Amino acid sequence: MSRPVVLVTGARRGIGLAIAVAFAEGGYDIAFTDIVDNDDIDDAELAIGQAGGAALFFQNDVADLASHQGLVDEVLSSYGRLDCFVSNAGIGSPVRGDLLDLEPGNFDRVMNVNMRGAMFLSQVVARTMLKLPPPQKPVRNRSILFITSVSAEMASPERADYCVSKAALSMWVKNLAVRLAPDSIPVFEIRPGVIRTDMTAVVADKYQAVIDQGVVPARRWGEGADVAQMALALAGSSFGFATGSAIACDGALSISRL
Repeated sequence: MSRPVVLVTGARRGIGLAIAVAFAEGGYDIAFTDIVDNDDIDDAELAIGQAGGAALFFQNDVADLASHQGLVDEVLSSYGRLDCFVSNAGIGSPVRGDLLDLEPGNFDRVMNVNMRGAMFLSQVVARTMLKLPPPQKPVRNRSILFITSVSAEMASPERADYCVSKAALSMWVKNLAVRLAPDSIPVFEIRPGVIRTDMTAVVADKYQAVIDQGVVPARRWGEGADVAQMALALAGSSFGFATGSAIACDGALSISRL
């Protein structure tokens, strides 16, 4: 119970798992969720354990708002504390195509996970953090982090539903940061660019082409570890006064240039 605890959503694989492993290496114990419970969970728990952290998995659909309080209560029951929340769970556009053909049902599905789910789970987490005793010294701020996307600002008309969900979540980050600033709970937004994950694997050839063309100035794929190390740094006590900031993790992709 002396180790800080982080709750990471959508951490069965990809960016979420990279974050969980990085936090374990950084001295945290891990509670992680995913909508799917399969053999990947055993691999994730093994990776977290090898990184030095305890790992507890909770199967959870972040879009199920009624499940949020129970999830947070289970984390507290298991670990006795909650120091950081990383809202990572998300889905891509179910159908890529002309935004004039966007179906309301697909839009709602994306918003329910990427925006409403993330928003209302963070609300439960924030209420819980405010009720907990102050962290013991050495001080390590409680914190809330959101993994959004460069698509919060960069338009992609073939997946407008995804872009809208991330832009809306970005505004929630700002509002939550203002609300929690007096209580010394910093809130940050990390905006990954082209990251090598299962989600991007289906369009890997497209992204490799734009990387080769220099659209990503760093001229490489981003990796889950790039996002994870940024999250771990923001969760500490060093950047609390920068609460509400959105930090790009994209190899300079989102910088406007001539």
